[in-house]
Amino acid sequence: MPELPDLEVFSANLDERLAGKKLTTVQVPNDKKLNVSSDELRAVLSGQKLKSVSRSGKELHFNFEKGDVLALHLMLRGQLHFFEENHAIKSPVIELFFEGGTGLVMSDFQKIATPTLNPSAADAPDALDESVGADFFSKEFKGKKAAIKAILLDQNKIRGIGNAYADEILWKAGISPFSIAGKIPEAKLKDLHQAIVEVLNDAIAEIRKAHPGSITGEFRDFLKVHTQKHSKSPAGGEIIIKKAGARKTYYTEEQELFS
Repeated sequence: MPELPDLEVFSANLDERLAGKKLTTVQVPNDKKLNVSSDELRAVLSGQKLKSVSRSGKELHFNFEKGDVLALHLMLRGQLHFFEENHAIKSPVIELFFEGGTGLVMSDFQKIATPTLNPSAADAPDALDESVGADFFSKEFKGKKAAIKAILLDQNKIRGIGNAYADEILWKAGISPFSIAGKIPEAKLKDLHQAIVEVLNDAIAEIRKAHPGSITGEFRDFLKVHTQKHSKSPAGGEIIIKKAGARKTYYTEEQELFS
């Protein structure tokens, strides 16, 4: 699943290509996840100019001139593709047709990628929001017995971080992913906040440099711990992989366990 850094790059590239264009029409070949009817979506958005494309958590927001927002969530395997005039892309979920023949399609062979018209405002902050700091974590973690990684992955607590970047952030902060959230000391919460900002922003920069025009995919080659490329972290610790269900956690014994 694309995470915050991927989507931040995608949103900038989509904005550069599509902002200012009028949406002529929209088609929804697979409307099972759409929160309104295809006809209502078409009636609301057709003829509107796209003001901008932005990212919110793990969603891409297409912001239109009348204030309407189309949110796209790629879920696990969704992909975005530009096309001109028409396309032959398999498993389309939603197709946006802009003036001049430019189009965008979101596809997903699993059929779970989700378009939403005018999504409700999120209660949880974005991971890069200014409100997310040591104080935020102090309040959020107080008395919590859940593992720190589980909380970082909970989009109802903090939005945008997925499995790979949770591992990278916790390694950078020197905190074991299995630490009990409520047991982590204040000083380490400052390290956690700093690690979130550094890891996510560094990843955005890496993706922009290596894949400057990307609007789909997951780019992980530069990761230091959540990777198959190395057996040891940059600090020399052996990378341990623990599997729980379909999810793998990558960590090292360098990370302090609070329990």
